[in-house]
Amino acid sequence: MRNRENSGADQAFIRAHNAQAALRALRHTGTPATLSQLAKTAGLSRPTVESVLADLTARGWAEELPPDDGAMGRPARRFRFHAAAGHAVGLDIGMRKALVIVTDLGGRVVATRRCALGDDLPGPDRLERAGNLVEECLQEARLAPSSLWALTVGLPGLMDRAGRMTRSTVLPGLTGVNLSGYFADRFGCRVNAENDANLATLAEHWRGCARHVDDVVYILAGRRTGAGMIVGGRLHRGPNGAAGEIGNLRLLGWWDAPGDLESHGADAAAVFGAAQADPEAAEAVRAYTAALSNGIAALVLTLDPDLVVIGGGLSRAGEQLLQPLRDRLGELCLTTPRIEVSALGDESVALGAVRTALDHIDQEVFEAGLQL
Repeated sequence: MRNRENSGADQAFIRAHNAQAALRALRHTGTPATLSQLAKTAGLSRPTVESVLADLTARGWAEELPPDDGAMGRPARRFRFHAAAGHAVGLDIGMRKALVIVTDLGGRVVATRRCALGDDLPGPDRLERAGNLVEECLQEARLAPSSLWALTVGLPGLMDRAGRMTRSTVLPGLTGVNLSGYFADRFGCRVNAENDANLATLAEHWRGCARHVDDVVYILAGRRTGAGMIVGGRLHRGPNGAAGEIGNLRLLGWWDAPGDLESHGADAAAVFGAAQADPEAAEAVRAYTAALSNGIAALVLTLDPDLVVIGGGLSRAGEQLLQPLRDRLGELCLTTPRIEVSALGDESVALGAVRTALDHIDQEVFEAGLQL
């Protein structure tokens, strides 16, 4: 016979498993659902779901709704996921701007705020201004700091798994800084730090043009050029967070191409606009797209992705950028994947940061919490 201690552990495991199944069903349903509907979705019995929901409601993760007006007979009990029980923050800190997006636990955007940053702003001042921006955004949404469950910050540079910036050529003043620790101390929640191109890639896979695509290359094309990759439906960052950093191969031209393009005008995007009438601008665009396509071709030949997404400030050039890339990749690659412009604009990094924060809430709050 099994002893009582093991039997109790088994019961606790089964209850935690049932609670996770019911919570997933509640979250994925998206709309109020009856006990019977949730039982069917979760693959559990109705009495089991009813018992589990009592616990989830007590924790504040579910809420029971009042009966439908005009319902005949005994109305069915209806529940929904309590998305406002907590919030996630995505923070994008770049060279020229900081952007904050706050969502509820269902991913619904409840507030956003941005500010300009000077190119020469020292690292500590940059972090302080970004932290102030988060506080301003929470105040605007009338949210208490305690409602913040997780925050993810994205920056141009390499991060280790502890959230320390190991290298950044764009923001060298932050190299060596424990970004996760800095913001965790300030906001008292779980914080992760990640490369901005990686986060933008996740955002496109979540809410952009890369939804339902398992193998994706994302190119961040702006004042700097970076790349992120989704392989088999998951972000591929490598053990040191350096996957996709082919721009460090100077011979590919990614390092110098944005500056060369910008040297032909005050704004690199404006050079594309002038290319049809200005031969010098047209040549600058040609040189830029040639350099960009060299790196993209290397990634395409390595990964054979279904889709290449072009994001960053220069993605606004649209077909003026895409068509030369398609032509050049057709020459360099064995097969040419679909190439599209980002659907998320300059919010992609912050949205990817939100997605990462929500994923950590799933793993460390919901799943871990239900094991207790």
